[in-house]
Amino acid sequence: MAFAAKYRHLGMALLAIASAAVLVWLGNGLNPLWPLLWFAPLPVLLFALHSGWRSAAVVAFLAWLIGSLNLWHYLRLVGVPPVTWFSIFGAVALIFAAAILAFRALVHRGASWSALLVLPATWVSFEYIRNLTTPHGTAGSLAYSQLHFLAFLQLASITGPWGLSFLLLLFPAALAIGLYLRRSQPKQALSIVAASLGVIVLVLVFGIVRLAIPQSQKVRVGLIASDTPGNVVTAAPGAKTGHLFADYAQQAEGLAARGAQFIIMPEKLGTITDTDAGGADAILQPLADKTGSTIVIGLVHTSQPREYNQARVYTPQAPVASYDKHHMLPPFESNLTPGTTLTLLPQAQGTRGIAICKDMDFTPLSRRYGNAGAGLMLVPAWDFNIDRAWHGHIAVMRGVEDGFSIARAAKDGYLTVSDDRGRIVAEARSDSAPFATLLADVPTAHDRTLYLLLGNWFAWLSLAICAGTLLRLASLRGRAASAVTNTSAINSALSSR
Repeated sequence: MAFAAKYRHLGMALLAIASAAVLVWLGNGLNPLWPLLWFAPLPVLLFALHSGWRSAAVVAFLAWLIGSLNLWHYLRLVGVPPVTWFSIFGAVALIFAAAILAFRALVHRGASWSALLVLPATWVSFEYIRNLTTPHGTAGSLAYSQLHFLAFLQLASITGPWGLSFLLLLFPAALAIGLYLRRSQPKQALSIVAASLGVIVLVLVFGIVRLAIPQSQKVRVGLIASDTPGNVVTAAPGAKTGHLFADYAQQAEGLAARGAQFIIMPEKLGTITDTDAGGADAILQPLADKTGSTIVIGLVHTSQPREYNQARVYTPQAPVASYDKHHMLPPFESNLTPGTTLTLLPQAQGTRGIAICKDMDFTPLSRRYGNAGAGLMLVPAWDFNIDRAWHGHIAVMRGVEDGFSIARAAKDGYLTVSDDRGRIVAEARSDSAPFATLLADVPTAHDRTLYLLLGNWFAWLSLAICAGTLLRLASLRGRAASAVTNTSAINSALSSR
């Protein structure tokens, strides 16, 4: 009998690992199927409530780690060594396992409401701290799996990404508690599930209403990129650079003739020095003057002894402006000097802002632009092809949070235009032609969001909830044995009927 029970327990553990890992694999990562992540932790949560803590910890750790293997190929492709992959996702899996153990202990000790909150609060606290301490900002947040769930995405305008991650984990925690207590404490189970679903419904109603608000005051933007061999790698100073600028200028002139008021080209098209910067300026500034379009191009600007990842902005009948990228991608950009200032283009129709690629992974810089009143962000970029959807769309959430539309032109990625509700207005692959172009009308009225006003308040609330639930757990240590014994006795009695 004991032998059979042991193998039955092992079978349940393997089933929990396999089902949760598949849901994480498909529900998160480069091309997530967003509904699946809502249920991904549920098999592990249910297993943990019916097993010992050691088994629960191992199952939780392995489920999340195996599910995260969906990013193995991508990270290896961009040069991340296996040990780095394991250190990153091993730490994430450890956090998940620790939160599962806290959840299990609180339920067994009779603190079901605290158990409901401990998993989402611990996870969001981890995401927020990681965002502050790594060079990758919010990249990797579970919230980005929900970019296609537009009604839910509107929560970012209140809480930033943190609220989305919180509710993603609150939902399976509520289901697990409800299923576990449905016989022994049916009223408690119903209250927890109803309260959790009620919050989610309110969020979705808010999102539906926000999406229904009409938008006006549009401008026409044009985007250009070329993934033709030789045009992707950053061109060195010289004739090739001038030729490439001229080719892009020809495409820009065509978009301007079709009404493009802003034209955005990718990041790092070429390298210029202080002495030859006029080469690009001599081609693109006259074009801006002639067409009346504002042109934004990404370059590497060498100004000894420093180099900058720079966007140069050509506004009709105005001096050339520039913006230096703030957030570099290590190790590829470790030699470049980060910028510190914003570049704003105040115009009669509203304020435009400039950022470059990875800058949009970070909430503080975008909040600065939002607080400055930007209604449209113009973003040169360069992705890794395989991550064109994942990394290319991270910027979309910044628009929802901070109340601006985004026009982002990436090599090895997408030409993407999105509005301040997170809707993709228009999109095209950068490899769709020798020169891929996109023309779209996009709203540009700035929207003052609650997130702009209050910042990362929800992340701090999650930190407080995490601390409170863990203190609650510590205060209930003496109740562990009796609570588990009583619950087991009740469940056994009900099962024997």
